[in-house]
Amino acid sequence: MYSVLIAEDSKPILRNIKMLLESSELPIRVAATASNGEEALALLRQQPVDILITDIRMPKMDGLALIEQSKEITPELKVVLVSSYSDFEYTRKAINLQVFDYLLKPVERKSLIEVMERMIGQLNETREDRLAAFRGIVDPGFLTDMRLGDDFFAHNTKLVLLIGRQPFTARFAAAETNALQHDLSRVCSPHPCWLFPLDKPERYLLLAEEGLRDKYSSASECMSAISAELQSLGLQACMAASLQPVELAELRSHYEKLEQGMADELRLASPLLLDIQYRFRQSREDDRVIPTFMEMIQQRHKEQFRLKLAELLRRWRSDNVHAARLEELLVAVSEAFANASESDNELSELAELEAEARELLELDSYELFCDSVLEWTDAQFDLLLARTRKSAEELFAQIENHMELHKYSQLSMTELAKKFHVSPSYISRIIKRYTNSTFVHHYMKMKIDEACRLIRSKPEMKVKELSDALSFSDQHYFSKVFKEYTGYSPTDFKEKVKAKPDGESGEV
Repeated sequence: MYSVLIAEDSKPILRNIKMLLESSELPIRVAATASNGEEALALLRQQPVDILITDIRMPKMDGLALIEQSKEITPELKVVLVSSYSDFEYTRKAINLQVFDYLLKPVERKSLIEVMERMIGQLNETREDRLAAFRGIVDPGFLTDMRLGDDFFAHNTKLVLLIGRQPFTARFAAAETNALQHDLSRVCSPHPCWLFPLDKPERYLLLAEEGLRDKYSSASECMSAISAELQSLGLQACMAASLQPVELAELRSHYEKLEQGMADELRLASPLLLDIQYRFRQSREDDRVIPTFMEMIQQRHKEQFRLKLAELLRRWRSDNVHAARLEELLVAVSEAFANASESDNELSELAELEAEARELLELDSYELFCDSVLEWTDAQFDLLLARTRKSAEELFAQIENHMELHKYSQLSMTELAKKFHVSPSYISRIIKRYTNSTFVHHYMKMKIDEACRLIRSKPEMKVKELSDALSFSDQHYFSKVFKEYTGYSPTDFKEKVKAKPDGESGEV
């Protein structure tokens, strides 16, 4: 949407032009009207516009003087001159002032629309060229109404500073971009600077002219001055910068370096003021911590997980750990909960959990963050354990069936764990819960029960044949185990079966 100022001393003509523009359905709005040149100039100083439509002959200041002084305020201003035939000489002079076009009185709809459409096309091309460097970085809502004059583009290189909210401090959201721009301009003065809210929440890019290096000898000195200004406003900021000029065409890649540097180096307690020219990677702390927590979730060890997590969060605060470690931990925990749930919609559940976890990083204090993380993980454990109780019986039935199918072979608890994607200790707990026996005892009982069935149905089978069929290491070991479970040796059991009258009920 482009803004228009109409300067015309004839009220009927002014009303006609305004009416034609407002009914044109073009992406323009009439921001203001003026009845003389001086009034129009005052309005332009208060509120710059994109397009000026002005008469030549006006009281107090004529159109040519208005155009000349307006161009000093807004060099990229587009001007349409309204004149009569008798003003042709004035019109020739106006062309030298780079007027876009002129219209003859009385202004007709067709001529006005044709001129405005050509002007808007040119404005669109210029705007797109100028905004290309900011797309995908700057907040789209801000970008739509962003106005950058020729003064910004007079030099193709800028100094670039990335500003963000220090974790667990007062939010930047309450601060207006224009107000922050005004405050930071004092820090950069007399050198111009421009502040852009980014697509990433509570992040800003500050672009300044290279002359800022004459005021501050280093990026650290400059960031310290900005930090002090923001602290006076009650805002704690983290920053990453370099006082090396950056071409606008390279803005995105440079921003990504600043963002990555901030993500890697940001810590919980002390605000980060990072000069990426002198950045070094610090060693990773607690490399085994995340896998340990993921294992506790898989094992459903809620109380142990809670104690260890609370201890870790307290230690990380005192160690002033990198803030990125918090996000890494929360994402890994989200993934572990999603995996452990064995949901049919695991990817959807993971996305939801990660979104919930990242919201915790936006809280205003680290103490509130710690309490909220523990509360959130408690809720996830409760949900996981509820699902586990519901599915444990189904899992046992599947385990039991698999063991039945492998009575004639050797089956280990590790193989069962791999088959059902759980830990061996979880297999052991499930079998103990439903059989009151260990895995080994339950599996052996299955084999011996099968041996008894075979003896009853095929009494002619030899002990060695039974032992081999059921995958025992040797018949002596088989005989020993058989007696432990039945109270008889295999030979005695056969004799009992043979001696038992047909049709008699009861167990042997």
